[in-house]
Amino acid sequence: MPDTKKAVIIGASSGIGEALVYEFAKQGYEVAMTARRLNLLEQISINIKSKTYVKQMDISRPRKAVRILTELIDEMGYVDAIVVNSGIRIPNKELDLGYELNIINTNVRGFAAMASTAVKYFLKRGKGNLVGISSIAGLRGSANSPSYNASKSFVSVYMNGLRQKCYDTGVYITDIRPGFVKTAMTKNIKTKFWTASTKKAAAQIYKSMKKKKNMVYITKRWNIIALLIHLIPNFLYYKIYKIARPQQPAEKFIN
Repeated sequence: MPDTKKAVIIGASSGIGEALVYEFAKQGYEVAMTARRLNLLEQISINIKSKTYVKQMDISRPRKAVRILTELIDEMGYVDAIVVNSGIRIPNKELDLGYELNIINTNVRGFAAMASTAVKYFLKRGKGNLVGISSIAGLRGSANSPSYNASKSFVSVYMNGLRQKCYDTGVYITDIRPGFVKTAMTKNIKTKFWTASTKKAAAQIYKSMKKKKNMVYITKRWNIIALLIHLIPNFLYYKIYKIARPQQPAEKFIN
């Protein structure tokens, strides 16, 4: 009888992360979930029939988060997949330095800590899947939140480096770049389109991981927008952005 598959979802308390917990459980995995909001994780755990593990974790404190992830893997015995979904978005019209550094500390330092720890573990084990949730926002800058878009660009490029490191090892790295998904992070964005449900996004993310994809836009139609973002000249991009994205007041979103 094959071993039970096991996965860790980092940033599982709501949105895409929560949907991924249900998706992995549906696929027969034992699921570990981490986030800052322990009470939400415990509520999700009640609804899961398969075995679950719950740990409070704040990746903006990366060294402590690494210890927690390592302890969690030891407690589970082994892990087949780790999804790094944690991140924050703060529209920052006034370029408040505190907000900018907060985003960088979580989305860059925190992500790097989790992803590098996962890869080192998988390389030692000889197999595994790392899934990182980036964003189509990482393709270009944003006047509303420069550090958020830049942090998502970091996530994608960092995973590219990890993928090169893991080439031909049995360890696979999947860069997930969502467009609009119906979460708290996107609810106040007025010019949304092609908005996917978290359930649909989670199903496509799981499928992409199982197919060992390098990079996937969620949903697939966002490949068209990605191509346009790459091709459009700066002056036109700035004009469109100014119309479509009026600058918002600072408000923190956590996923």
